[in-house]
Amino acid sequence: MKIKELIKQDAGFQYIVDSMELMSSAGRRTMLNCEFCTDANDLEGEWNRLQAAIDATQNTDTKRSYTDLRHCLMQLHDLQGTLAALASHTTLNEVELFEIKSLSHISTAATHAIEAMGLSPTLPLPDTREVFALLDPDHTGIANFYIYDSYDERLAPLRRELKALQERDGDAGRISQLLAEQSDIQNRVCTTLSDQLHPWASALTTTLEQMAYADFLLAKAELALRWNLTRPRIAESIRYQGLWNPRLKHRNEELGLRYQPVDIALTRGVCLITGANMAGKTVLLKSVGTAQAMAQCGFYIPAESADTMIFESIATSIGDDQDEMNGLSSYASEIIKISDIVRRSREERMLVLIDEPARTTNPVEGKALVQSIITLMEPMTSTTLITTHYGQLGSPCRKLRVKGFVEGMENVPLTPQNINRFIDYSLTDDTSEEVPHEALRIATILGCDSELITLAGKKLENPDCQKIEQT
Repeated sequence: MKIKELIKQDAGFQYIVDSMELMSSAGRRTMLNCEFCTDANDLEGEWNRLQAAIDATQNTDTKRSYTDLRHCLMQLHDLQGTLAALASHTTLNEVELFEIKSLSHISTAATHAIEAMGLSPTLPLPDTREVFALLDPDHTGIANFYIYDSYDERLAPLRRELKALQERDGDAGRISQLLAEQSDIQNRVCTTLSDQLHPWASALTTTLEQMAYADFLLAKAELALRWNLTRPRIAESIRYQGLWNPRLKHRNEELGLRYQPVDIALTRGVCLITGANMAGKTVLLKSVGTAQAMAQCGFYIPAESADTMIFESIATSIGDDQDEMNGLSSYASEIIKISDIVRRSREERMLVLIDEPARTTNPVEGKALVQSIITLMEPMTSTTLITTHYGQLGSPCRKLRVKGFVEGMENVPLTPQNINRFIDYSLTDDTSEEVPHEALRIATILGCDSELITLAGKKLENPDCQKIEQT
């Protein structure tokens, strides 16, 4: 799986991607094609390269070189098509030859900057100065290109005669003849240059890809520094201290609202999360998923410290999965997705994130389905995190509860704008079978119809209602 697939299922990771300051379209292509890495050695290698880039970026002695490198990357064009044509012995036109000359020119400048920053082992670039010399016969030292007179001795006198005729509106027939001769010579030059450049196709392709990777790597380094991200450690369990959700944290900061990071530890098997409405359960799932995607794509992650496991994939069922185009209800779409997750878990080691499964069907069957999901997933090699409002599940798995509303704030005036100040989003181990009952209290805070809330409260006091709740 690549980043371009991951961001389709994870809006949090899309926010990460959108926040990166890439300099080129080639860098963006490299980022989107970055693979979800499942090899520990490869991940450590990528994190090492990222740390080297971070260190070089912070070095005040090489700030000028860093600025020069970014300027080079801003000039980088994604000439995959041109290089593919060169590799296949196609004759390149003047525009394509210019693209190759420009690539050689900026890669040489980038090499000097990379060497000055001490990043040559991390970002090695082929030496393509011979390519530049071939496309710069007059030794101009600039990236511009055209068919120079020095490529063919016939060009200079032909062009002088052609210019003189055009300036005095001379013989149109002769002008046409000269233009045809010039075009024929230029085409021959392009063919000769293309043949001479063909052996360089592989080195030039490597140059393009390495510079695109440099753009991606520096963007990751900038993001890590700007957001104070943390290098993860590979372990046999997940343990995040101070995990935060970038999109929500930044939004809260813009609104002047409080944001509370959380600590969470996970191992193989199932962990059940309960808590009141608005207590951050769904955000927790999304935060864990985004952090895992970032880690296994070679990013540092938003946490104070982080141990992470390596999974073959991330599978999620979060949010309203209603598919109106396919005629599927929320429940139908959700249960198909969960069924696929269960099947895949028999073959893959996955991080599974399921938000309130079966919440849109009747509670008796819904509860049975949640119990069945837990029973099936608990012995798997996957790590599964499930949120639910169902109580009395009686399932053998670890349970955590979001602490929720803090004690002693019964008489504090709450509003939708300040409610998050009075919620403790931290997690605590929970051995009970009960789940928090805060729905009516939250409805009151949100200013819902008082008659509706009063009637619902009376219904809860009805013994028959209690029996229904406990089925």
